[in-house]
Amino acid sequence: MGLCTATILTPMLGLTEPGTTAVVLLIFGILMCVSVLLSRLLDRTGIPVVLLFLLFGMIGGSEGLGGLEFDNHQAAFRIGTIALVLILLDGGLNTSFRAVRASLLPASILATVGVAGTAAVLALIGRLLGLGWPEAILIGAIVSSTDAAAVFAVLRGGRMRMRERLQNTIEVEACINDPMAVILTVAVIESVISRSAPSWTLAYQIPLQLVIGGGVGCLIGLGAASLLNRAGFATAGLVPVVTLGSAFVAFGLATIVNGSGFLAVFAAALVLGNRDIPYRRGIVRVHDAFAWLSQVSMFLMLGLLVFPSQLLPVAWVGLGLGLGLAFVARPLVVMACLKPLGYSVKHSAFIGWVGLRGAVPIVLATFPIMAGVPDADRIFHIVFFIVVVSTIIPGATLRKVTRSLHLHDPLPPRPVAAVEMLSLRRLNGEVRVYPVRADLVICNAKLRDIAFPEGAAAILIVRGNELLAARGNTDLLAGDHVYIFCRPEDEPQIGLLFGRPLDD
Repeated sequence: MGLCTATILTPMLGLTEPGTTAVVLLIFGILMCVSVLLSRLLDRTGIPVVLLFLLFGMIGGSEGLGGLEFDNHQAAFRIGTIALVLILLDGGLNTSFRAVRASLLPASILATVGVAGTAAVLALIGRLLGLGWPEAILIGAIVSSTDAAAVFAVLRGGRMRMRERLQNTIEVEACINDPMAVILTVAVIESVISRSAPSWTLAYQIPLQLVIGGGVGCLIGLGAASLLNRAGFATAGLVPVVTLGSAFVAFGLATIVNGSGFLAVFAAALVLGNRDIPYRRGIVRVHDAFAWLSQVSMFLMLGLLVFPSQLLPVAWVGLGLGLGLAFVARPLVVMACLKPLGYSVKHSAFIGWVGLRGAVPIVLATFPIMAGVPDADRIFHIVFFIVVVSTIIPGATLRKVTRSLHLHDPLPPRPVAAVEMLSLRRLNGEVRVYPVRADLVICNAKLRDIAFPEGAAAILIVRGNELLAARGNTDLLAGDHVYIFCRPEDEPQIGLLFGRPLDD
C-alpha cells in the first residue's frame, strides 16, 4: 500500500524516486511543526509568520540542510491555486456583509485601478534600476496585488485590530485584488511572447471577468446555503465537505465561463458566511484550520522552489524594487485612489503602508517559467526577494505605526474557556460571549437586576480561571466574560447592554 501511494505521489510532486516521498513527508512534517512552534516568537515582532515557512522551505531545499530537489513549477502552481482557494474561502466565511458594504467602493478601486497603478509605478522604478521594459512591466504586474494570506496572518492571526473602516478596506481589498493581478500578468506574458502591445480588449475583459466571477460565486453560495439547510446531514463531518466542494465548484465554473475564479470563491464564501446555516461555527473552525494548513504547506513548498545561490545576483535589484514598492509605488497609488473618496492623508498613507505581499506574487511568478519567457528564473527570484522585503518592512513596523497614528482599536482579552453550541439543524438562537467592560452600565450589577429580553439569558460567566454559574445574585465585574443565549431579534437589545460580542 505504501509503495502504491508513493508511486502515485512521486510524479505529482516532481520527485525522481518513489522512496523519496516518505523523506519529503518526514522533512515537511518537521519543518511545519518547528515553524508553528516558532510562530509565537515571530508574531511579537509583527512580521507575518508565513515568511518563517518560506525560510524553512529554503532550508529544506536542494541548497539547504534538507537537500530536497523540487523544481516542478506546474505542480507548485496547481497546489498553490488550491491553497489560495482554501485561504479565500476562510476569508469570505469570516467577513461580514456590513464590512463589505462599508468598504466595497474604496476596496474595489484599490483592487482594480490601484493594482494597475502600482504595477505601472513599480515598472518605472524597475526601468530606472536597469531592467528592460518587458522585464520591469512583468515584475510590476506580478507583485501588484496585496496578499490575503499575509494580511489575515498579521491582522487576524496576530490578534491586532485597527479602526474598523481601515481594517475592512485592507481586508476586502486583499481578498478581491488577486484577479486583477492574474489578468495583468497573463496579458503581459502574452505580449512578451508575441512581441506586441497588450490587446485593447483588456479594457472590457477585466470588468467582465470580475462581474462574472462575483455573480457565479453568489449563485453558488446561495445554492450551497440552501443545500445545507435542506439536506439534514447525519454527521457533522459532512458539512464542511459541502462548503469545500462549493468553493471548488465556484472556482472551476467561473474560470470555465471566463470569469475570475478567485473572486467567485470569495463571493461564495461571503454569501455562505452571512447566511443562517446549520453548524456555522463548526464550519468556520474547520476552514480556519484548512486555511492555516494551506498557508504553511504552500509557503514551505514555495521556499523549496527558491535557490539561495540565485538570490545573490539579483539582491540589489530585488532590494531596490522591494523598497520602492513599500515606500513609493504602493503609498502613492493608494493616496491617489482614496483622495477623491474623502480619506485623510493619514488614513490613505496607512492603508498604503499595509501592502503586504505573500504567496500570490510567488505563484504568479511561476507563470513566466511555464510559458517559457526568457530569463523567467531570474524574474522568479527577483519577485521572491521583493515579496520578502516588502512584507518584512511594513509587517515589522505595522503595530508601532498603528499605535503611533492612534489608529488601533484595542482588543478585549479573550476568556480562558470557550463555550459553543453546535447543531446540524437550524436553531432559533445561539450562544455569544460578551466581555464586561468598566464603562458598561451592567458592570457591577447583579444578573437579576439586568432586563434581559424574553427568551434570552446569561448561562455562564468566566472570571479569570474560574467558571461561575449564572445565578440571579451573581455580580458582573469588569474583566468577566458572559455567555448569553439569545435569538437573532434580541441581539440589538443585548448589544445595548453588553456592547459588542467578541466574535463580531
